[in-house]
Amino acid sequence: MSSPLVLLNIAGLLLLISVLFLLHRKKVAFSKRVFTGLGLGIIYGLILHYAYGTESAVLKESMPWFNLIGVGYVKLLQMIVMPLVFISILAAFTKVTIGKNFGKMAGIILGMLVGTTAIAAIVGIAASLLFGLNASDIVQGEAELSRGISIEERSVGVADKALPEQLIDLLPANPFLDFTGARPTSTIGVVIFAAFLGFAYLAITRKEPENAATVKKGIDAIYSLIMGIVRIVLRLTPYGILAIIAQTVATSDFGAIYNLGKFVLASYVALAVMFGIHLIIITLSGLNPITYVKKAGEALLFAFSSRSSAGTLPLNIDAQTNRLGVPEGIANFAGSFGLTIGQNGCAGIYPAMLAVMIAPTVGQNPLEPTFLLTLIVIVAISSFGVAGVGGGATFAAILVLSALNLPVALAGLLISVEPLIDMGRTAVNVSGAMTAGVTTARLTGELDTEMYNGTIEKQTVEV
Repeated sequence: MSSPLVLLNIAGLLLLISVLFLLHRKKVAFSKRVFTGLGLGIIYGLILHYAYGTESAVLKESMPWFNLIGVGYVKLLQMIVMPLVFISILAAFTKVTIGKNFGKMAGIILGMLVGTTAIAAIVGIAASLLFGLNASDIVQGEAELSRGISIEERSVGVADKALPEQLIDLLPANPFLDFTGARPTSTIGVVIFAAFLGFAYLAITRKEPENAATVKKGIDAIYSLIMGIVRIVLRLTPYGILAIIAQTVATSDFGAIYNLGKFVLASYVALAVMFGIHLIIITLSGLNPITYVKKAGEALLFAFSSRSSAGTLPLNIDAQTNRLGVPEGIANFAGSFGLTIGQNGCAGIYPAMLAVMIAPTVGQNPLEPTFLLTLIVIVAISSFGVAGVGGGATFAAILVLSALNLPVALAGLLISVEPLIDMGRTAVNVSGAMTAGVTTARLTGELDTEMYNGTIEKQTVEV
């Protein structure tokens, strides 16, 4: 039987949920509802934190009810990742113009994603050195040790493999197994399988146009069905964000966060610099960066709040096609490949910062040119296959640290600030994918500059 205080906490959560539902009924903009859920979650979390304390039995008994909504929402996001990635990439092939521009488009997108990840690694390295981050200075508590053991167990089978073997593991020997997410690299496996089907479709369009038309019709129908599921899940976002943030703030050890404040500050400085680099790339393409910020803002806010690059994919593609003037094929390619390749925040900045922090613990000089060059190359290569929903940054860290023979368990030192920095990392991931789409469309001459420079179009993804 739950205590009256537990019931009171649950009632408070339900009251806030009803407020968000009321905003929905009044047709308040989706981005405003997400931001409201984020704000209410922080406030309610702080109230619970200071009313009970993190070790309170009442708080521990209340949190499973918060997780029913928060973790339930995350699981629904995870449910749609594989189908969404698969059909988005396959649909991208049906929406591109077949011809010489296809290879150029794909090459620019992949080059942008991997190139910006290498730049992100340099930014991460610079931030770690500038702030003097050193893993030896961080005190390990029970949570950090437990997290370190978990990461070490997850790294079994990865750390012992040479880089060529890790690259071979990206290939989908059984794509249907990868649809279950059974392997750490399942997402890139699904991407590769979808790409092969896409190239097969392009071959059919040249030899069997009637069959190609039938295939396209089927792909479009499945795409519409999957997007219907996505819209249902996205409507739950404000409620999921509210519960997740409230639970995170209520149970966070503020003392540990304070002790890691320098890492949090360094992370956000690096993320801000990387976002600035995205704007520079947009500017060099001959486009107004302020316009980009205004029109990409809603998708980036969603990414920040939800901490899910995959969950943001529909808003990402919508912003590109209906606000920024990017053709559907390019937008689908950039958005979909950006989920698994070249995530600037999770696969670029984060593992690079960790490597520089951890290197001194094993006697490695982080300023050694050979170490830095190797780190940048490994980060760029390892960025392939990083999943777009929670855990991708950890997997990227395992790949990079193991390749450099650094102790992967020390990645657990940052468990208390993971949710806080993951919000910023996810927003930068999504911005990197959108930047690749806009720049590619501009360079191939397919960008609708009138739409880009015009007033913001009404969002077509109904949430």
